[in-house]
Amino acid sequence: MLHLHRRSLVEDKAAWEQAGIALYQFDTEAVEAATKEAPQWIHFGGGNIFRAFIAALQQHLLNEGLAKTGIITAETYDEEVIEHVYRPFDNLSLAVTMYADGRFENEVIGSVVESVVCRPDFTEDWKRLKEIFEAPSLQVASFTITEKGYKLTDYAGNYFPAVAEDMKKGPEHATSSMGSIAALAYARYKAGAYPFAFLSLDNCSHNGDKIKEAMTAFAQQWVANGVAEPGFADYINDETKVSFPWSMIDKITPRSSEKVQEYLKGIGFGDTELIHTNKGSYAAFVNAENAQYLVIEDKFPNGRPALEKAGVIFTDRETVDKVERMKVCTCLNPLHTALAVYGCLLGYTLIADEMKDPQLKGLIEQMGYGEGLPVVTNPGVLDPKAFIAEVLEQRLTNGNLPDTPQRIATDTSQKVGIRFGETIRAYGDKAKDLTYVPLVIAGWCRYLLAVDDEGKSFTPSPDPLLQNVQEALQGVVLGDVSSAKGKLRPILSNKGIFGSDLYEAGLGEKIEGYFEELIAGPHAVRNTLVKYVK
Repeated sequence: MLHLHRRSLVEDKAAWEQAGIALYQFDTEAVEAATKEAPQWIHFGGGNIFRAFIAALQQHLLNEGLAKTGIITAETYDEEVIEHVYRPFDNLSLAVTMYADGRFENEVIGSVVESVVCRPDFTEDWKRLKEIFEAPSLQVASFTITEKGYKLTDYAGNYFPAVAEDMKKGPEHATSSMGSIAALAYARYKAGAYPFAFLSLDNCSHNGDKIKEAMTAFAQQWVANGVAEPGFADYINDETKVSFPWSMIDKITPRSSEKVQEYLKGIGFGDTELIHTNKGSYAAFVNAENAQYLVIEDKFPNGRPALEKAGVIFTDRETVDKVERMKVCTCLNPLHTALAVYGCLLGYTLIADEMKDPQLKGLIEQMGYGEGLPVVTNPGVLDPKAFIAEVLEQRLTNGNLPDTPQRIATDTSQKVGIRFGETIRAYGDKAKDLTYVPLVIAGWCRYLLAVDDEGKSFTPSPDPLLQNVQEALQGVVLGDVSSAKGKLRPILSNKGIFGSDLYEAGLGEKIEGYFEELIAGPHAVRNTLVKYVK
């Protein structure tokens, strides 16, 4: 059996190639030495999208001789990822690309040449992190830590306890994730105020602002509390020194697939077992779809890797914003949410299977093409019509991807505002004429009852507002349309959820009507879809 170790890639090269696994083409020792001497890129959050997409981009540059250094990955959330997923495998990963026609492509990703835990109590790792941030050569500190990874406050607006302590004690005693990263930025400031970019690659709107807000908050508080030099706040706020580019990233990288696991065993790959930590499950391999997009605001005060030669689009902030709104508000995310809520109600457990359902496929086609595209802003660098066609015809139909409506239904209350609110606002007074957007919102309200179309209970996916919105629907009974009277108003009028009052937008009563049809009794969800999806 083949095992992920750099020595094996050399000594057993023929066996790897015979198994159909592509190997990297660069000199490992040379890249490791160059990265040690003059690090250019550190990445925080070494999860699936990083290994399958971002690290693979740098590998392309290294293979083509367009880069000399690799990536250093740092972990702020789960130190066991470094100890059990990276270091035992010489920081290698096996990336499996899953095509809709059933094919798999395999590539060993070796561009990550060093891995560290971002916590001061890991003494040697922390020392190395400070060396990296103090190096004039550092160009980019990038992130895939999810949107909540940047948060400093709870839902009441109070600093988390560890953050509050860090604010008081200063950079030398920081322990929280964002506090530790701010402390590393302070070390760079102290070493010479060298320029670099904080690049968020997380799948959230205006992502660069998330890390900027966190770093600015620490800088200002530390200066105000007298635990950092006054110039540090100026350094963080000087875009010629520290930039926070926006980006849009898109690649579906679901949990480890059992299908891929069995396939890899069959070709002789030995490191297929899941790796369990206290905070999650991982594997030495990562599986992902073949489609991928990365659009980045080109603002890097100390230079950057030539990622445009690996397919990345560099542009201005306005264009990044247009691309992000195209994807999140029209061409992918709203379609995902529609499949998520109706898929759960109809008993589906795989997105690709939903695409074989004529009503569900028709619903997202008519919502996307008929209601979304007419008001979408064309960003110029990507064609919205071609993008949505690929989503509908290739990406969502990919049966190789183990993506579930239950996963996508997570945190829907946090998503519906951006995913549907922009389209509703774009229609203005004509929003009342929409059919499929309000039908999906009604479907989400029906989903909140936690009873499927057969009348059986199910457990809704996690959502921070789940308890609140379900309380508003207390007393609604499947089969009793009159029980819904007035129940939706607290939800549909909530500007915190939708960004506007849907009654003022002319949609509240229409959604109420759809909801009543959806709760008419068992099979009412299917019957309603048959009625409206032509």
